[in-house]
Amino acid sequence: MDKISAKEAKESDPTSPIENIDIAVNCEQNPQIQYKSGESSSAPKWSRRAFLGGAAALIAASCGRSDPTPAASPSPLLASPTAIGHTTYLPLVASGGEAEAVAVPPSLPTPTETPRPTSTPQPPTPTPTPVATPFPPGPPSKLGLFVGYNHPSIFELLETQAVTVVKTLELDANFVADIKRVSPRTRIIGRIALHQIDLAALDPIVEAQRFVETVLPYADDPARRPYFDGWESYNEPVAGNIDEMARFAEFEAERTRLLGERGIRSVIGNFGTGQPPMEQWQAFLPAVRAAIQYDGWLGLHEYSAPTIYHLSTVEGRGRYPGVTPQDSGWLTLRYRKVYQEILAPAGLTLPLVMTELGVDGLVENRPGPPEARGWQEFQQYWAEHGYGLWGPGAYVEQLVWYDNAMRQDSYVIGGTIFALAPTAGWETYDIMGPCAGVLKQYLSVHAPV
Repeated sequence: MDKISAKEAKESDPTSPIENIDIAVNCEQNPQIQYKSGESSSAPKWSRRAFLGGAAALIAASCGRSDPTPAASPSPLLASPTAIGHTTYLPLVASGGEAEAVAVPPSLPTPTETPRPTSTPQPPTPTPTPVATPFPPGPPSKLGLFVGYNHPSIFELLETQAVTVVKTLELDANFVADIKRVSPRTRIIGRIALHQIDLAALDPIVEAQRFVETVLPYADDPARRPYFDGWESYNEPVAGNIDEMARFAEFEAERTRLLGERGIRSVIGNFGTGQPPMEQWQAFLPAVRAAIQYDGWLGLHEYSAPTIYHLSTVEGRGRYPGVTPQDSGWLTLRYRKVYQEILAPAGLTLPLVMTELGVDGLVENRPGPPEARGWQEFQQYWAEHGYGLWGPGAYVEQLVWYDNAMRQDSYVIGGTIFALAPTAGWETYDIMGPCAGVLKQYLSVHAPV
């Protein structure tokens, strides 16, 4: 805002006819300075300066006259002047009435600008956390959790009694015992750290024996065995061809047999989203048969992006697309294609766990922000495309859609959301915080009776 000032000065007229004065007269001139300032609640402070001064009044007198010349009346707009005297000079007039000289009054002082007070910056008003509309009660959920490490938030969700399955990289005996203590119905799947398998060079029988020797110190440990319900092997193996898939199937069948003879369940497969190609499934069926024989489960990963609906039959239906048993997809709901087209016709419908699920920007050839990975980095995209202005709530809505689909299929045990308290490098996938709070409310009204 620009500063505004106004200055007015009234000067007396030096040509006024005054007679019979031949000397200079000293008098007091009293300019009055007034300062005004205005404020409004809707604009920054600013000061306006006004200088109002009375001009030098001329005092005329004539020789021989005893009555004084009346003083000039002050303007009614001016307050009573305060003396800040200076000398005013009257013109010297000759006896003939002609002015011989006029003394020029000195310039009045320029008023000093009143400093404007500096306003103290105020901190911005914090944006309130949106309050999510509560989910209504419904049938038991099949959602579960992928857990990287022990964290109290896990147990807050387990207290709902609605977490169907937990897959964990945290193998601490006390941790898994606490999971079962808080939520006895929750199934627990363990996974040990392994290098990525090279299927082209794999010796299936030798590798199966080596794997079993590596996992048994955990799986057969008396402090852990009562709490783990199944064990994975390699994470997201990729077969380059049918021969490699046959090798992997032989490996999975053998390790399932070795563990099954000890009463330890295997969770086979655990292929990445969109894997394997449909034509490779026939080569994997020997592992499926072994899993059925030894009470094993099939594990699959299902992700999509920029929403969980991408490349499914419900894509393009908006924020609340709904789902029917006839819906399927190439990324999420792909499991239905596998069961309907491969496993069920072969009489091999075994229990299924989605050992990872959610929104993952690493899927290829997708729309949306190209560098985004975890769900946290898609929140702006969702807001701009009508999937919800608040990211945590929008994400849980998508997970609930997937939960509704899993409930329609009796062979599905559940699916683990990736992730709660993930390991380093996967922080943008983490649902800890407001997202977990929304999920907790949903689970609390979708628990088994």
